[in-house]
Amino acid sequence: MGNKTRGQKIGILTAGGDCPGINAAIRGVGKTAIVRYGMQVIGISDGYTGLINKEFRELDENDLSGILTLGGTILGTSREKPFKNSGKGKNDLRKPALIKEHYEQMGLDCLVCIGGNGTLKTAYLLSQEGLNVVGIPKTIDNDVWGTDVTFGFDSAVNIATEAIDRLHSTANSHKRIMIIELMGHNAGWLALYSGIAGGGDVILIPEIPHDEKKISAYLQERIRGNKPYSIVVVAEGIKTPGSECSAAQYLSRRIAELSGIETRETVLGYIQRGGTPSPMDRILASRYGAAAAELIAKREYGKMVALRNNQIIPVPLADVAGKLKLVEPDSSLVLKARNMGTSFGD
Repeated sequence: MGNKTRGQKIGILTAGGDCPGINAAIRGVGKTAIVRYGMQVIGISDGYTGLINKEFRELDENDLSGILTLGGTILGTSREKPFKNSGKGKNDLRKPALIKEHYEQMGLDCLVCIGGNGTLKTAYLLSQEGLNVVGIPKTIDNDVWGTDVTFGFDSAVNIATEAIDRLHSTANSHKRIMIIELMGHNAGWLALYSGIAGGGDVILIPEIPHDEKKISAYLQERIRGNKPYSIVVVAEGIKTPGSECSAAQYLSRRIAELSGIETRETVLGYIQRGGTPSPMDRILASRYGAAAAELIAKREYGKMVALRNNQIIPVPLADVAGKLKLVEPDSSLVLKARNMGTSFGD
């Protein structure tokens, strides 16, 4: 190890929605930076808001002990998007300038941004403003482009699958259709994976348009086939015509109307984001964090760490910003589920 990494000062922030594994990633960055490279680590409070307001504290090894298994984020988070509506008002234009000013005042050599699509897009825009930035992808939606998987996803699949497992017994006891709504505005990864893992009979995701009449006919056919109950797994982002209620509530009402079968809905909500990360997410977040510190040591900025074929590689933030990784309707996983009799409502 050369002396060129000694004395580097890095900031870490976590932005966007919380998810299991963020603290493991903070720990991975911080411990690698301190132990391996002798860097100084600064924790920035509440995402980009902390950079705007200059709220931060130094993190030492003690601060990073005991956080591997914790849910949430010890740094706090926010959904502040400093470049949003930039150019429409002086206040909006001031935020990126404040971030740059405070970055320089804090003497940072690099900023580590842990977050999903919005966070990583902001990270890219900051790199265009001259800041040294490294990104780490996290989201339970698994929709960050450029990486095979984001941490937080595995934990959320485990939580959602357990919920589906529990609904089977109730649905069977009462001979009902049970609809469970999971997170996923644009991408159906969580509904797809937990739906398959939990034995969902119908899986509805934003990427595959559905037909309510076909769903109803499929569920009625199951009853005629001596299958008295069904589980319908729904991503929150599926299209429902002008409905103000949740996707699950709308579908519950429509399926009951079309089929005459007793139907109940459950919206799992923020439970999917909370609690301790799964072992796989702890490992992935730790790998990402360590790899981010290694990039900084090599002064490879403007990159996001990504998982490809079980290898951690750097991907340019320019390639990631503004893109979504969506489920391909004809992907092998969807086709295999169809071959086992799962309906996607089309």
